[in-house]
Amino acid sequence: MRRRRTAALSGEGESHRIALVATVLLAFATVATAWSGYQASRWNAEGTKATMRGTAARVESTRASDLANSQAQIDVAVFTQWANAYASGNKLLTDFYFKRFRPEFKPAVVAWIATRPLKNPNAPLTPFAMPQYTSQARDDAAQLETEADAWAVTARRNVQRSTNYVLGVVLFAAALFFAGMSTKLPSRRLCIAMLTIGIVVFTTALVWIATSPVSISV
Repeated sequence: MRRRRTAALSGEGESHRIALVATVLLAFATVATAWSGYQASRWNAEGTKATMRGTAARVESTRASDLANSQAQIDVAVFTQWANAYASGNKLLTDFYFKRFRPEFKPAVVAWIATRPLKNPNAPLTPFAMPQYTSQARDDAAQLETEADAWAVTARRNVQRSTNYVLGVVLFAAALFFAGMSTKLPSRRLCIAMLTIGIVVFTTALVWIATSPVSISV
């Protein structure tokens, strides 16, 4: 009788320990699931923000590129008229068109004239081939395009982080399932097996999520 009572008490004690561990696992897995869900939402929002900023930068890049193309067309048109006057020796028209060169284009023309293009066969064909010919609008377009590409990379990275946290939610939910089932099964061995699987899944997911970046919204 004593042995039976001792065995019964031992069995009840082990059941209590299993229930206690399962309860602790349920508590921690619930908190971890909520945290992972929050982080998944935060990183998804960060990905959306990065996408919007990248789109805005790309739009501005397009505007700057269009402006650079318009300015280049104006430079070509004015230079064509100036070249005709310059070649014919019409100083009045030459000065007239020269004054109407854009400030960015004028240094290139001056440098090109210094090469004596009418007499020097090695001179560049046009001022547009001179290193002095610059376009701030085109530089801005290139910079904005680079910025847009960087935001696109950031957006993809943030979306991946959100996806990782979603996977964390799934793993913690699995740990919750195993912890809950460990208190429902009639066989003690199955209970221990279920609880062990739940602990392993929870621990693995926790270590992985702990190394993931965190986003906090204040």
